[in-house]
Amino acid sequence: MSEPIETYEELREKIGQELGVSDWMVVDQGRIDGFAESTGDRQWIHVDPERARRQSPFRTTIAHGFLTLSMIGAFIQDMGVIPVNTQAAFNYGLDRVRFVTPVKVGSRVRMRSVLISMEDKGPGQYLLKGENTIEIEGEAKPALVAETLIMLYERRKKATA
Repeated sequence: MSEPIETYEELREKIGQELGVSDWMVVDQGRIDGFAESTGDRQWIHVDPERARRQSPFRTTIAHGFLTLSMIGAFIQDMGVIPVNTQAAFNYGLDRVRFVTPVKVGSRVRMRSVLISMEDKGPGQYLLKGENTIEIEGEAKPALVAETLIMLYERRKKATA
């Protein structure tokens, strides 16, 4: 985990640089099944280990691509890259997503993040664009690469009378 970013000025200095690398996270069958249950996507390649062993080209179940994509928010929090004086952070969108390598059950993944840009959108409002690469331990190619947009709202200073 990286050192936490304290201020927006400190964050702005990181444009074009790697913000950090998250800790490893295991993608186990329970996590895959939970995602399948919450989304309704119960395709056998994700939730049926026996059938996947027999019929899948991977010989095991794999995580949903959107499960892997959804882990970005947790990784960002884990990395400590949102300034401490942030009141709120919201997903704003995605500019580009590529699912490169399937994540096999039991794999460990982590994320590397680079700050591409930081745009002022109003007083105390900043739109961040980041390139996030989710790596799979022991694999040459990443699970995915995604350009994400996050809107941050700086905690307002209380007016003094």
